[in-house]
Amino acid sequence: MGTIVRRLALFLAFLHSPATAAQVADLNAVAAKQLSSPDIPGVIKGGTRPIVLATGLAGADDPIAWMNGEVIFSEPNANRLLHVDRNGNISTFIENLHEPRGLAVDSQGRLISIQAQDGFTALRVIYPANRADVIADKFEGTSFSRPNDLVVDAQGGVYFTDPGQFPEQEAELRKTKFRLPAAIYYVAPGRPAVKVADGITRPNGITLSPNGRVLYVNDTLGLTLTAFDVQADGSLRNARVFAKYKGRAQRAGSLEPISNADGIVVDNSGRVYALTEAGVEVFTPTGTLLGIIPVACNAAGARCQGLAFAGGDKRTLYLAGQDTLLKISMVAQGFLKRVK
Repeated sequence: MGTIVRRLALFLAFLHSPATAAQVADLNAVAAKQLSSPDIPGVIKGGTRPIVLATGLAGADDPIAWMNGEVIFSEPNANRLLHVDRNGNISTFIENLHEPRGLAVDSQGRLISIQAQDGFTALRVIYPANRADVIADKFEGTSFSRPNDLVVDAQGGVYFTDPGQFPEQEAELRKTKFRLPAAIYYVAPGRPAVKVADGITRPNGITLSPNGRVLYVNDTLGLTLTAFDVQADGSLRNARVFAKYKGRAQRAGSLEPISNADGIVVDNSGRVYALTEAGVEVFTPTGTLLGIIPVACNAAGARCQGLAFAGGDKRTLYLAGQDTLLKISMVAQGFLKRVK
């Protein structure tokens, strides 16, 4: 059995299904889309290619480092989280969720999941089961529109993005009920959510610098990465363009290009890694582009959506999106004090 077939067999094992010829062909097709990375000193060795761990999923998003060098990630359209052990075996971790998206672990060891399904939109503690809780589900009495990604600070507070649906969908929904506009929120421990920033068309991926003093936010419908200075009370100041992306895509019906920027993480040296239409764009802590790691999350070569450093020494970058999970060996080490 070839390497790709073995990987597919591992993935299908938890579905209790043998690999069909069509499924093997799908995995081979995704693998064929993976290109070799350029050499980026201190980040990745030239010639390194992503490895396909699974494809054919019902969506894939937001992997995070888990216990003992393992990984968990969201399968939103199946309403569950999946677990990847150190041997690459994939199994169901938590079921019966509500379109899970972003994941994080707080200082108490609680697993926090953003739930994006209409009627259930919230930040929820989902593990351990005996500590299940709703951290926030409303802002000033109105339910969140469609929250997406989150990051936990050193004080246990949570920053998260709520981009809502795409603008055209939001316009239709607002004909029948009030919906919160796109914004960035902060929830201090034991406090209600407060809006800390708006004005970004579609805020998506979000993370903090290693020292927690800078918050980074992606705009899927824009071309730049925004940085904010974090204040002692969790509020934000000094919004500025941190970097301009190379990735470009065209939305149907629009002449304006977009970056399709999505998930974002930092490494232990403060470099910033952002998924865009071009792949993983890697920046210095001051916003200089170091290079782009090419990745594709389906057989059509579509972009990935979420990423995280994981593995025993956090020198493996996991990427999820569309219906696929990838991993790629890195020289850089992920930030050690957060799960992503």
